[in-house]
Amino acid sequence: MATLSARSPADTLKIVLAYCICFLTWGSTWAVAKVGLEDLPPLRLVGVRMLVAGLVLLPFIRPQLKELGSGTLGRIVGLGALQIGIPFGMMFIGQQWVPSSWAALLFSTYPVWVLMVGRALLPDQLLTPRKLLAAALGLAGVVALQQTQLGGLKLSSQGVAGCLLILGSAGLIAAANVLVKRHMGHVPPHVLVCVQTLSSSLPLLAASFLLEGGLPAHWTPRAVAALLWLALGGTVVTYQLLYWLLPRISLSSLGAMALLDTLVAVVLGVGLLHEPLTVSLIMGGMLILSAAALANLSPPVPTSAAPKSSTLSKSEE
Repeated sequence: MATLSARSPADTLKIVLAYCICFLTWGSTWAVAKVGLEDLPPLRLVGVRMLVAGLVLLPFIRPQLKELGSGTLGRIVGLGALQIGIPFGMMFIGQQWVPSSWAALLFSTYPVWVLMVGRALLPDQLLTPRKLLAAALGLAGVVALQQTQLGGLKLSSQGVAGCLLILGSAGLIAAANVLVKRHMGHVPPHVLVCVQTLSSSLPLLAASFLLEGGLPAHWTPRAVAALLWLALGGTVVTYQLLYWLLPRISLSSLGAMALLDTLVAVVLGVGLLHEPLTVSLIMGGMLILSAAALANLSPPVPTSAAPKSSTLSKSEE
């Protein structure tokens, strides 16, 4: 895979813009999801979110669906369960029981999962000292951001379950992203997003019908607005950009995205929710940005030394 330094300025700009849109939008979804969960049960919120996202994209992919073989379509559906259906259900359930800051903290273990899963599944993705240092700096930064909460939080049994659910969701999404990077580079991003969201919405809504039938659901204006932001901004736009980015960025850069969206989530908390601007916030932000920079400044691989098996062909991009 070519590094940023080996690309044209126009291509580099596109990659940087797509990368920034992803982490900025996903950083906002922590607060938006918390607002939506005040009015809607978690499985219903995430199930309708995925259904709306899939339906928006469906008219644009019908011709390309006919070109997909049954095997490819089945793999996309399976990866959708691994990347969206199961982990997002776990994540939204867990967010009921832990503070939003803790949810962001726990999910920020994602880069560590990416590096470990990537090392197991992609032989050319070595755990270099640079990558390990980037992951360590990022996690240290997120811990620094949440220093106050870490010192005072007392977890109930539901809180422990919520923490484990969010940790598990981070691991599943990391594994799915590595598999998409390895096997789905030839599938257009909007096809991946549409098939995965639609196929994931059905079991999520079925689970909501079975498990949340007696829970109140209030379709207030803020709940609808939260749902639309999560479906259109946090799913349709960002997942298409993510799948477009996967063949074009390193796994360490992919992991840094989760650290950056955690920083965005905390900054929005200060700006919109009037949370205090503390020393731990400033120090944590500096560490996270340092980790992201370190992850994205991978040294270029000389063309003569780059093995053909470790690169994606142009047609796969």
